[in-house]
Amino acid sequence: MSSKLIQPPPMAASREAISRRTGNAKMLLSFNDLNSKTLSFSDNPFRLRPMFIGKVTEQSSASSPTDQQEVDEEEEEEEDITVSQIKEELYEALKGINRGIFGVKSDKKAEIEGLVKLLECRNPTPEPTGELDKIGGCWKLIYSTITVLGSKRTKLGLRDFVSLGDLLQQIDIDQGKTVHVLKFDVRGLNLHDGEFRIVASFEIISKTSVEITYESSTIMPDQLMNIFKKNMNLLLGIFNPEGLFEISYLDEDLQVGRDGKGNVFVLEKSEES
Repeated sequence: MSSKLIQPPPMAASREAISRRTGNAKMLLSFNDLNSKTLSFSDNPFRLRPMFIGKVTEQSSASSPTDQQEVDEEEEEEEDITVSQIKEELYEALKGINRGIFGVKSDKKAEIEGLVKLLECRNPTPEPTGELDKIGGCWKLIYSTITVLGSKRTKLGLRDFVSLGDLLQQIDIDQGKTVHVLKFDVRGLNLHDGEFRIVASFEIISKTSVEITYESSTIMPDQLMNIFKKNMNLLLGIFNPEGLFEISYLDEDLQVGRDGKGNVFVLEKSEES
């Protein structure tokens, strides 16, 4: 097979072709060199070639009207699902994961957080800090993305020796205080209902957020203090609530919030104190 060299058209012919296409219209695009000399396309039509870009709409060969109909139906189903149904699915998804404290498989985590987002889209209290009567009282943690894994879990004795009980949040609206209570059982000492309490204050900073400030922490009774005293900083570092907290969903019996680090918390209203 032979190759044939194609010569570019003569300059005059090219100029004539360009003239026919553009008429007497001037090019709007120009370039300035360092000497502030303006170079337009009319100076040398071969140094800079204009490009004409057209928008082309493509339809994927894999898509079809049937596929689009299925997507639309799925979106409609998501819109039609009620808060009660989402809560029911969420409680079902939370079974057997111990609030997520000791880790959750990625597919389970994705399922839970998908349901949480569905709830957040249906928040009946868009300005929760303006309805403090709904926030006050005691709340029990039922899910969190905060985890205690690996060496941290071992150092705190949370594998066999110590069991983590309820995690409660007691909110006093009048005092502007919140008390976070972690309950522990210690099998070897026959110790039940040991507590780690973190006292903090909170300040409203927006229609949805509060700023939490750590004040103090205590462990009761002394036997439990003896177990944790070497790792108090570790324990506090994991569960200290200090920082920004945004309430993204709130109703009479369920609260969803996110802290400044992006952790998710799901709490249900509790009668405990």
